[in-house]
Amino acid sequence: MSQLTGIRACVFDAYGTIFDFASAAARCADIPDDKRAALTSLWRDKQLQYTWLRSLQGRYADFRQVTGDALDFTLDSLGIATPALRERLMDLYLTLSLFPEVPDTLRRLKEAGFVTAILSNGTPAMLDAAVRSAGLHDLLDAVLSADAVKIFKTHPRVYEYCLQQLGVQATEVSFQSSNAWDAYAASAFGMRVVWCNRYGQRRERLPGAPDHEVRSLAELPALLAPPG
Repeated sequence: MSQLTGIRACVFDAYGTIFDFASAAARCADIPDDKRAALTSLWRDKQLQYTWLRSLQGRYADFRQVTGDALDFTLDSLGIATPALRERLMDLYLTLSLFPEVPDTLRRLKEAGFVTAILSNGTPAMLDAAVRSAGLHDLLDAVLSADAVKIFKTHPRVYEYCLQQLGVQATEVSFQSSNAWDAYAASAFGMRVVWCNRYGQRRERLPGAPDHEVRSLAELPALLAPPG
């Protein structure tokens, strides 16, 4: 497997790539066991749908509101809506668990001389809470939010914002996402892409073509030639 060369910055999606969005429901004892998996799946699906629909409509609301709206839809759909459960889950979303290989992977990349960053739909406050809870601040050079451009991924303005903030060209970025739609969009934009296909998804029928597909971020350092 050939290494990616000329990379200066390693940029990561947050939710599903670094942080396990399923951990909110997994850590909430108030959810009936027979509805836990359905809650996680529907909440995530509706959250993403709302980002895309709001972007298409030109009616931006930040990711915290979108996440809450998606949770309201989910709890209502499952017949378990209560104010206390909603508040508990929204709080847990601020302290999602890390995927286990993340700290060591970021450490290895920084030691090799790469700039490390997050590029996420999450609001600055949401991302700051998650990064602090996970103890990642010292391992990241930048935490970038789509809120700065008031539109969500996969709009090209989000990826362009990343380049502007890091002072790099698209071909100097290795972008990592577990979300296939995000990986393909970043590739179509011009970034080099490592798709962390944690969930065994099929490839998308969309513009773009990730350079590599892995199942864990632990595989990433070996795919990148150290910056010159």
